[in-house]
Amino acid sequence: MIAILIAILILFALLGAPLFSIIIVAAMAGFYSSGIDLSVMAIELYRIADTPILLALPLFTFTGYILSESNTSKRLVRLTQAFFGWMPGGLAIVAFIVCALFTAFTGASGVTIVAMGALLYPALKQAGYKDKFSLGLVTTSGSLGLLLPPSLPLILYGIIAQQMGAGEGISIEKLFIAGILPALLMILLLSLWSIWANRKNSIPLITFSFKNALSASREAIWEIPLPIFVFTGIYTGFFAVSEAAAVTAMYVLIVEVFIYKEIQLSQLAAIIRESMVMVGGILLILGVSLGFTNFLIDAEVPMKLFEICQTFVSSKLVFLILLNIFLLILGAMLDIFSAIIIMVPLMLPIALKYGVDPVHLGIIFLANMQIGYFTPPVGMNLFIAGYRFNKPIIEIYKATIPFMLVLLLAVLIITYWPWLSLVFIS
Repeated sequence: MIAILIAILILFALLGAPLFSIIIVAAMAGFYSSGIDLSVMAIELYRIADTPILLALPLFTFTGYILSESNTSKRLVRLTQAFFGWMPGGLAIVAFIVCALFTAFTGASGVTIVAMGALLYPALKQAGYKDKFSLGLVTTSGSLGLLLPPSLPLILYGIIAQQMGAGEGISIEKLFIAGILPALLMILLLSLWSIWANRKNSIPLITFSFKNALSASREAIWEIPLPIFVFTGIYTGFFAVSEAAAVTAMYVLIVEVFIYKEIQLSQLAAIIRESMVMVGGILLILGVSLGFTNFLIDAEVPMKLFEICQTFVSSKLVFLILLNIFLLILGAMLDIFSAIIIMVPLMLPIALKYGVDPVHLGIIFLANMQIGYFTPPVGMNLFIAGYRFNKPIIEIYKATIPFMLVLLLAVLIITYWPWLSLVFIS
C-alpha cells in the first residue's frame, strides 16, 4: 500500500497537481486501506478551524499586505539610516535591519526584495558599495527576519506542533521569544562581514544629526509603536497572540488608510482578497496535511523512520548535521509554508527521540529555510532578484555565496548552542 501511495504522489506531482490535492488523495487512500471512515478528514478541517491561535494567521497576513502596499519601507530606511548611517558599513547594517523587520511583518521574502530592493540596491551602489556586494546583500536579506515575531512561519510551526502529541508544551509566545537572539546573531554576523568586506573601500559615512534623526522619527512616528504591540503586549501577558494580531491589524489599517492616507478605501477590497487567498491556501493545505499526519502516526511511520535513523545515526550531533543538510536542500526546493506543513509532522517525533527541544527544532528549521531561499540552483530569492534587477542568474549565484557562508556559520551556532534559543524560555 505504501508503494501505491508513493506512486500516486509522484504521478500527481509530475502532472502539476496542487499540493493539497496530492496530500488529500494520499491521506484518503491510506485511511481507506486501514478501514478508517473518511469523515476523519472533515474532522481534521474542523479541528483546525477550532484552534484559537489560528486567528493570528489571517490578521498578521493582512497587516503585512497593508504595510507592503504603503510607503512604510521608505520611512523605515530613512529612520534606520538616520540612527545607524554614521557607523562603518552603516548603510549595509541599515539594509539588514530594515529587511529583517519588513520580512517579519510581511512573512514573504519575495515581497521584501521587490519592495526594499528598489530603495536599497541603488542606494548601496550610490554610496560606494560594489555592485556584486549590493546585489548579494539585497538578495540574501530578502528572507532575513523569518525568526522575528510576528513571522507567519513561526506561527505555522507552532500550530502544527500543538496539534501533535509530540508538540505538547510548545506555544507561539515561546517560539517568538526563542527566535530573537538567533535572528540578532544573523544580523550581527552579516554586519561584521559587511564592515570587513568593505574595509578598503572609501565609503563616505553619514554624519549623525539630531535634527535629521528627529525628523525621520517624526515621519515614522506612527510605525515605531508596531513592534511594541507584538513584543511588549505578548511578552508581558497583556495580549494573547491572537489579540496582538487583531490590535496590530486594526492599528495598521487606521494609520495607513486614515492618517498617512497612502491606501485608498477602494484598494482595501483587493488587498483583503489577495491576503486571504494566501491564507486560504495555507489553511487548506494545513487541514489535509494534519489528516495525512494522523494516518502516518497510525501507520507508525515516524517510529519506523526513527528506527532507520538509529541504524545509521547513533548520536544527536550527527543527527543535527544531517538535519541541517536535509533542510538546506528542502528549503531550496519547496516554499517555506509547504516545507513546514509536510515535514514538521515527520521530523518532530524523530528529533524528540534524539533529545532535541521542540522549540529549538523550530528555530533550526526556519533558520535553514531562510538560507534555502537563496540556495542554488533553485532558491526562490535568486530568481526574484534576477528578474527584479535584470541580472543573469549566475551573477546572482556568485553574489550571494559570501553571505550564504556567513549565515551557514550562524546556523551552526544556532544548532549546536541551544542556549541561544532557549535561554529566555527555560
